[in-house]
Amino acid sequence: EAMLILLIAGSGALWIASPIALAVSIILSIVAFSYRQTVVAYPQGGGSYNVSRENLGTMAGLVAASALLIDYVLTVSVSIVAGTQAVTSALYASGFGGQIDALNANLPHHLNVNVLLAVFFILIMTVGNLRGVRESGAIFAIPTYVFLASLGLTLALGLYQSITGTLQPATPPPYVAPLEPLTLWLVLRAFSAGAVAMSGTEAISNGVPAFERPESKNAATTLTIMAALLTMAFLGISYLATHMGLVPGEETIISQVARAVYGTSFMYYVFQIATMGILIVAGNTAFADFPRLSSVLARDNYLPHQFLFRGDRLAFSTGIVALASIAALLVVIFAAEVSQLIHLYAVGVFLAFTLSNAGMVIHWRRTREPGWKRSAVINAIGAIVTAIIL
Repeated sequence: EAMLILLIAGSGALWIASPIALAVSIILSIVAFSYRQTVVAYPQGGGSYNVSRENLGTMAGLVAASALLIDYVLTVSVSIVAGTQAVTSALYASGFGGQIDALNANLPHHLNVNVLLAVFFILIMTVGNLRGVRESGAIFAIPTYVFLASLGLTLALGLYQSITGTLQPATPPPYVAPLEPLTLWLVLRAFSAGAVAMSGTEAISNGVPAFERPESKNAATTLTIMAALLTMAFLGISYLATHMGLVPGEETIISQVARAVYGTSFMYYVFQIATMGILIVAGNTAFADFPRLSSVLARDNYLPHQFLFRGDRLAFSTGIVALASIAALLVVIFAAEVSQLIHLYAVGVFLAFTLSNAGMVIHWRRTREPGWKRSAVINAIGAIVTAIIL
């Protein structure tokens, strides 16, 4: 998404994706480190909403809650659409692009192949969550580990091939002429699109009670591991993409990287299926967090009390159906275009980050627990950085 913004300034501007990736990784480290303080101080979960309401007042809490609810809807929309793009990218790479284009030509723009696939995936996830997937952790671990293993192998082979000079794009990247000059504002917009990658930190702080005991310690450890893995993936993909001069298009950048490494061999398709799987798992995260936050807001009389209702399988049925309906509607309205959805996502993510970190500064000053000054400085840095990005 960062590269798509940079493409406005032409192919020659795409090299800036690597410095942007480095900047995103540094900010991710700051945000993850500051959120470690939050999961320890608020083991009951609730993330930005609880932190903001308790320390900054009711209005700040409701603003944070609104940002989070919007983010959870967009987590489903963006992740699922990105997952469908992994499928269509594999089809384009296999020579079926013409058939997809022909299908899209005969379908309304807002009901293209990606839209239909995305709505289908959302429907499957809705049914699964309404039935109450108790063993979801074990089920969703499989695509997670397959993706991490295949991504690690892809990056390792890609870096080796780049060092030996044998890494070449499977299809020569097209030259794109600049439409606008490369300005600081364009670079900052590209950065904001790429910075959405760190949205998962909020999900962990909201779901602390879901971890095994000791909950806070395990949540903080997960946060650190997630940040480390994301940093390696983000930097690795960005380096290989810019090294080969890849250009985003119908086929995603990550698919182009994998095809350069594997060709259209069996491993390429394993990687694409794993990419689709991890993105659907990412979307499913919101099906736990949106209904949980909605139920808290309903308990506090800020949402209809129907959001407190648990179905036969003890799932918050109203929250699940509301989330799925709004997410599917957004997919249709924006014709499954990630680039159209992601900017609203960025605003919500960094609004929640800023309010949470600011609230934590007040929390440390009020409680004055051992080491509170150090914790307050960490959260203050997080608040300042995320406010500037916002």
